[in-house]
Amino acid sequence: MKAVHFGAGNIGRGFVGQLLHESGYEVVFADVADALIDALRDAESYTVHEIGENGRSHIVTDFRAVNSRTEEGALIDEIATADVVTTAVGPRVLPFVAPVIARGIQRRIESGDDVLDGERLAVFACENAINATDGLKALVRAALPEALADSLDATAVFANTAIDRIVPAQAPEAGLDVTLEPFFEWVIERSPFGGEPPAITGVHWVDDLAPFIERKLFTVNTAHATAAYHGFERGVHSITDAMTDPAIRAEVEAAIGETRALLVAKFGLDEAEQRAYGERILGRLSNPELPDTVERVGRGPLRKLSRSERFIGPASQLAERGMARDALLRAIRAALAFDVPEDAESVELQAILAREEPDGAVSVLTGIEPAHPLFADLLPLFQARAGA
Repeated sequence: MKAVHFGAGNIGRGFVGQLLHESGYEVVFADVADALIDALRDAESYTVHEIGENGRSHIVTDFRAVNSRTEEGALIDEIATADVVTTAVGPRVLPFVAPVIARGIQRRIESGDDVLDGERLAVFACENAINATDGLKALVRAALPEALADSLDATAVFANTAIDRIVPAQAPEAGLDVTLEPFFEWVIERSPFGGEPPAITGVHWVDDLAPFIERKLFTVNTAHATAAYHGFERGVHSITDAMTDPAIRAEVEAAIGETRALLVAKFGLDEAEQRAYGERILGRLSNPELPDTVERVGRGPLRKLSRSERFIGPASQLAERGMARDALLRAIRAALAFDVPEDAESVELQAILAREEPDGAVSVLTGIEPAHPLFADLLPLFQARAGA
């Protein structure tokens, strides 16, 4: 069996790639980073180190690497004969990987039953975004020749997924090895497969993915980003230090308390179970053996402040239900002050705030229009930032 994985970074190697390897797949990593591809080609193995309670080490072998920038033809051949394609590149990069996936699927369609006896290719976008695989499928369909677009569903099956694992910044000397927490969750919707889904170690197959996606995004990612932005605002360097600061920890607890209320109301989740889930997240973020910086966790604020993401997503739904969202608004205010010259999105965020009038900036950055009940909450935050 063969899996092609886009994104050979820490999540790609240390989470998705490791589980695919343990499931018996030969893993072909695709990436645009020349040095990373060369390192993978020169290595026979790398090690995934789990740090913390019940942690252990996993040695990953049986992998190859393709430079997706310079070796597109080889990558198309790999996709055409693969069993699984996965991504961990970031939601904003999916439009750039979709065309080559489409060309691999086109090769597969044109080859007919000679490729893998007509078995469909399984595609999973393992990104921190709601229904990222649906978005990838739409991009792939648009990239296919019009005459072949109707053959997509007979050739490939796309299933949404939710992933959860904290992978901090790695030591410079780590090489290909990855250090991360023992806890992980990889949830994939079962229904697109009809019959038996592919065998992947560690996957939790579910009939309804929506509660799992929003539970993860609005708890883990909301908490992580809340700690980062409040920590940055207060001059705290690391996430661990932020989580041991009583004021910041209180903000994180308050934010996930609000998202918990939303998840319970929206999906009928058990309140006590969701509270316990939140407590576990707080413990994971506080793990001193997994140090990370507030600058790294806070990077990419444009995406994190977008309409369906970890702050505006739950805050807008809470506003629509007339429920409390004060802690989320305080986290949004802190995010607007994230000013890190080394982060391109941070630079763009500050440029938009300087260029746009506050009411326009609200809509540009968050996708919330004046008629929405959250708009009136957001406008004073943007006005205050404009006057800072």
